[in-house]
Amino acid sequence: MLPADIPDPRDLLDLMDHRDPASVSIAVESSPMPADHERVRIALRNAIDSAHRELSATDIAREAVDAVIARLRGLLDDPEFWDHQSRSLIVFASTERLETFRIANHLIPHVSVGDRFDTGALLRAVAFDYRAYIVLIDEGQTRLFEFGPDHRPAELALDLPEDHHLALEKTTTGGRFDRRRADGRTGDQPERERYARIAQDAVTARIPRGAPLVLAASDDLEPAYRAVNTHGALLETTIPAHPQALGDPARLAAEVRTILDDHHAAELARWREDFGTLRSDGRATSKLTDAARAATEAAVDTLAFDMDETTEGTIDEFGRVAQAAEPGPGTYTLVDEVAARVLRSGGTVRAVRRPDLPDGAPVAATLRFPIDPA
Repeated sequence: MLPADIPDPRDLLDLMDHRDPASVSIAVESSPMPADHERVRIALRNAIDSAHRELSATDIAREAVDAVIARLRGLLDDPEFWDHQSRSLIVFASTERLETFRIANHLIPHVSVGDRFDTGALLRAVAFDYRAYIVLIDEGQTRLFEFGPDHRPAELALDLPEDHHLALEKTTTGGRFDRRRADGRTGDQPERERYARIAQDAVTARIPRGAPLVLAASDDLEPAYRAVNTHGALLETTIPAHPQALGDPARLAAEVRTILDDHHAAELARWREDFGTLRSDGRATSKLTDAARAATEAAVDTLAFDMDETTEGTIDEFGRVAQAAEPGPGTYTLVDEVAARVLRSGGTVRAVRRPDLPDGAPVAATLRFPIDPA
């Protein structure tokens, strides 16, 4: 599995809120292969040189510029930093801060200099999390896999007791175990649920709360696992194959991708239906100007935005939008700023494709309360 550093919303907001006139954001293509690291170093060195030139052309004090560039150049000769890389690398640096993130998907290389970090790529990684987990459980074993948009299922270790299988045995009052039933069933319901509970406790200890979980289980153990499940995002659809038939990663990936596609499509369909109902009550909008003002007033409950939208400009403290003729040090991606304001007020943001948004707009927002139209 490729390494990846995805910040949680609180850490992402901390990066979004950072302000320093000498803020540098760099994205370069990377590689997990050590043989490619020299090429990546050269790309990063060239990006640092570009940032140096841009900073030097501003009125920022030379001492501040030198401090930022020194932080960046320190990465080039840090062996620990180069031990583990992914498909892309994002670096943020300012006079007092240096942050790096490994991203498993491919990013377009870029360098930006301004008074804030360009966190758009990280925002999209958080808001378009196609990551899911798969638990395979049968009488013989329990296995957990992580599935991401850019890699096949990768197995994660589970902290299971060595005698986990004994949970399927019926115990005597003396604490001894009877022989396993010979009728092909994996114990009675209490034994199956005990076995499943041990497994699900180990699974929930390894996966983030709210992450989609897909189940593949033997016929006896599927109802037992669902009966004891405490993970709120266990999907209703089960992989229609016995766990022992899913040893091929390509097949497992295909099975879970079909389930996730259907799950996300159903979620979007429900959201669009809710959007239409709420808009008729004045509690939804697909206008960027209205969404920006609603986000500023902490009125947005959920924001869906076009993950490929790059229009830049500024949004003032009242939520008024000014679109820029061309990008510059004082501008930023408008939908990113709207999303940041939604996150600050406890709302939810989702990155989607433009065809999934109503009216062909770059944003669609459902509101906690109506706002006056602009």
